Amino acid sequence: MENHLQKKNKESFRDHLATVDAGGKRNWIYAQKPKGKFYRLRTWLSLVYFIVFFGLPFVQVNDRPLFMFNIPQAKFILFGKVFWPQDFFILGLGMITFIFFIILFTASFGRLFCGWACPQTNFMEMMFRKIEYWIEGDATQQKMLAKAPWNGKKIARKTFKHVVFYLLSFIIANFFLSYIIGIKELEKIITEPISEHVGGFSALLIFSAVFYGVYAFFREQACTVVCPYGRLQGVLLDKNSMIVAYDYKRGEPRGVAKKNEETIHGDCIDCFQCVKVCPTGIDIRNGVQLECVGCTACIDACDNIMDKIGKPRGLIRYASENSIANGEPLRYTPRMKMYTALCGVVVIILSAILFTRKDIDVTVMRTPGILYQERGHDSISNLYNIKLANKTVDELHMSVQLEDADGKVELVGKPFITVAKEGQGSGSFFIILPESSIKNRKTELKLGLYQSGKKITTVTTSFLGPVEDD
Repeated sequence: MENHLQKKNKESFRDHLATVDAGGKRNWIYAQKPKGKFYRLRTWLSLVYFIVFFGLPFVQVNDRPLFMFNIPQAKFILFGKVFWPQDFFILGLGMITFIFFIILFTASFGRLFCGWACPQTNFMEMMFRKIEYWIEGDATQQKMLAKAPWNGKKIARKTFKHVVFYLLSFIIANFFLSYIIGIKELEKIITEPISEHVGGFSALLIFSAVFYGVYAFFREQACTVVCPYGRLQGVLLDKNSMIVAYDYKRGEPRGVAKKNEETIHGDCIDCFQCVKVCPTGIDIRNGVQLECVGCTACIDACDNIMDKIGKPRGLIRYASENSIANGEPLRYTPRMKMYTALCGVVVIILSAILFTRKDIDVTVMRTPGILYQERGHDSISNLYNIKLANKTVDELHMSVQLEDADGKVELVGKPFITVAKEGQGSGSFFIILPESSIKNRKTELKLGLYQSGKKITTVTTSFLGPVEDD
């Protein structure tokens, strides 16, 4: 019974979040600033990330943004190519590929994305947290400031911090909105009267409030409470997945040997430095937890302590559960190689689909409810409707011609079909065939669509004639 209670108490950390106490009240996390090679590397990578995030909206390809996700207009631009609702199957395939990639990547490399590439982690830890250190000081000073009475110094610091946080959130919101509507539309919202862009300006204020609320107050709970990825890792990870792990075989039992005492302790001196630097407030020594975002702060903290006490680094490191249990270094296993190869294959397939997609979508259908028509004594005609979606930045004037068949095409009302840039066009036309060339009830025909004499694409359709099939 006693062993059962001890085990239950040891595993009690799994029954609640580190950021919430037993009464349901928020435990504010005052994370110490990490120092070490991983933190330096993440800092440099975050600079690259910020340059890309704030720079991409200005990159134009063929007078289009490189990326744009205009959900209200159902218009998406990837690598300068426009995708409309007609391309939904490509977007659907892209989502399936993305989910498949996440499953394979997480099964092999754990939450590597969360710690190194996630926008929430980068902005929180590499921007807002650093500004907080600059304004309020380190974790100890922040705690003292929080407990101090509301005097002029505290009010000034808190006000300054939140003003800076909101200004940064407002800037981020502007660039976030530019990924939805484009940098040129955003420029209009900024430079033109607000009354002409009420919707856009309202969206800007909403995004600013959301980002400010997340980075000033909600913080790590966006990862531990809202984000589904932490919960997904519980079913995606296995004992061979790469995680930030504590080597319990080397570290236990914890403690510091006294002078002239026989060494009975492991390398962990129970200094809690790994807990103090954790941005989600967990103890990595408890094993894999959904709150761990793989930020490597605990690795740097532990390595610094190991250097000071003359022990080898790596008590906390990137490892798998099996490598810890067997005392082996993390290996790039055949399973990880296979998953990496599969990730590469699905990315290549999706990339090939994206870059070989046609810039003109054409739909040709015989006009419903109308059979063939006799033209004179020796010809038969069918009436067709045509719809075109132009995904280029140029206005098109399309003509239709028969390919490899006797006969002709007559457009109704005009000699060509005009299709606006990044728009749609439609028209009607007759296909006229000599009766002598019609051998079956339905005849398959190829139609060529031409722009200024240059063939753009070919489509097939069926011609209905008076001849009965054999």
